[in-house]
Amino acid sequence: MAVAVTLVRMKIAILRHSAKGQRGGMMTTGGILGLLLAGGTIFLAFQGGDWLAAAYAVWMLGWIIGPVFSGGDETLRPEFFSLVGLPAPRLAAGLLASAFVGVAPVISLIALAGLVAAAAPGNALVAVPAMVLQLAIFVLLSKVAVAVLGIALRSRVGAIGAGLINGAVLAFLGQAWVFAVTFGQGGQIPAFVRYLPSGWGLLAVRGEYLALLSMAVLIVLLLAAWAALLARRTGASRPSTRGRRPMRAATAREAVVAKELRTWSRDLVRNHQLTFALAYGVFFAGAPLALGITGMLPLAGPIFIMMASAMTANSYGTDGTAHWLTLMTPGASDVRGRQLAWLLAVGPVALALAVAFTLAVDGPWPLILAATFALLGGGAGMVPLISVYGLVPGTDPRNRSGNPLRTSEDDGAMTGVAYLTLFLVALTAAPAVLVTSLFGWWGVVAGAVTGVLCYWGLGLLASRRLAARGPELLQLMRTGRRPESGRSLFKMPELSKTEQTIAMICWSFGAIPLVPQGVLAAVFVSTGRLRMSWFLATYMPPGLRWPTAALMILLGLTMYGVGLWIPYRARKRAASAKAATVQGLNHTA
Repeated sequence: MAVAVTLVRMKIAILRHSAKGQRGGMMTTGGILGLLLAGGTIFLAFQGGDWLAAAYAVWMLGWIIGPVFSGGDETLRPEFFSLVGLPAPRLAAGLLASAFVGVAPVISLIALAGLVAAAAPGNALVAVPAMVLQLAIFVLLSKVAVAVLGIALRSRVGAIGAGLINGAVLAFLGQAWVFAVTFGQGGQIPAFVRYLPSGWGLLAVRGEYLALLSMAVLIVLLLAAWAALLARRTGASRPSTRGRRPMRAATAREAVVAKELRTWSRDLVRNHQLTFALAYGVFFAGAPLALGITGMLPLAGPIFIMMASAMTANSYGTDGTAHWLTLMTPGASDVRGRQLAWLLAVGPVALALAVAFTLAVDGPWPLILAATFALLGGGAGMVPLISVYGLVPGTDPRNRSGNPLRTSEDDGAMTGVAYLTLFLVALTAAPAVLVTSLFGWWGVVAGAVTGVLCYWGLGLLASRRLAARGPELLQLMRTGRRPESGRSLFKMPELSKTEQTIAMICWSFGAIPLVPQGVLAAVFVSTGRLRMSWFLATYMPPGLRWPTAALMILLGLTMYGVGLWIPYRARKRAASAKAATVQGLNHTA
């Protein structure tokens, strides 16, 4: 008990001191969105059928999938206590107690209050222990999933397998409407949902009291499993160096390409990222096949390219202080080598997906080829550009903890980099898509030209930035502290709570109306593919299809514009205040 109390107090102290500035704004925004979701969940408690059980199943998946992608809550790392000598079960119990401290557990507990409303007459008191046990199951499932993934990522096979599973699960969540229609014909939730661990609390408040005992047993088993996994976490294995061929290169660029290709094949994090992007693209595009819809299948290649770009956009931050080798070589810049290596790692897979799946459904060839060529060049140019302009300090590979997915402590900035990359890389394909819709095969030429220009032009900007700001970037990688005079794409001014909330909503959801409901819907309308999955414009009457797609594009651009304008206005406001202060001091002097 003393260990648990101590760890809880440590967690509270850390959160109290860290909930400031931009991170505090993100916590506030996340809390507001969570409260809205929790309110919607409680509303489902008053509906008939098993809608509440389905909602709790989604909450359980969120607890498992969310921490898996972000590396989990590492506020209190098990490695911090490795020298204390605590037995693994006591440490696991203490860390479990501290895991209940935070915004996410509180929001989830509020959502679980729907058990009180759904309780059978006379079972309201049963809902209280059911809520606590259900939350403990959510938290422990999250911890065990992250720990299992961390161990799996210590081998290449495990990293690839984890990437496949994570990509497939996230893609299926993104296409949840397909499975809701497939398994929920007639507006009914499948009966098996109520018997998932997420539904045991609901069974208990409805009179099946054995579910409470089952929840307690599951908690004990999960706690034991987590304790065993924690004991293994500190014993990370090192990959063998036997059988590696020497690196041979005639030029500096060839040396960078060779180094990057070896990193792509040997770094388990990059293995996971590339496999995740591949699985996401295939399963997201293939999910509508469950309803007989084949129109999205050719998009697997372009989706894979965009996701691979987003996953690798912080490549310099992830590689860490190895950049000093480049700085110590006069006149050297490894941007072009990184671009070529990225193309060699992503390009063949993307082209194979695009050709195979487009051939399987017999088109549309011009659109897919044009988008693929443009996105490949856009990704190869945008990844190093964003990495040097918006570098997020990461953990050096040699200093990574037992959780390899935890490559940075700044989750908010990493998320912002991923969203921004998705948007900008998708934007590079817009000219080619537009030309294709108007002139057919000429769009392929436009896509190739756009890709080459993005590869060359954006790479040139990244090279110049790296040459001019290399020492500052290395300092940022080493210390995590940006020089006072340094400017960054993600160096945000101080914003009010309202401004932070609005900006976060715009950046988080602006891609939905812009890309799927706007650009992709316009493509489907132009090619005569109507009633396509969840694209609103394809369901509208003939005279409203193009206006609907145009309105969605305008809405998405407006949201991103507001997301940029808010910090710009705040930065101007801060600059004006600083100038006024300096002028006042000069006048006083």
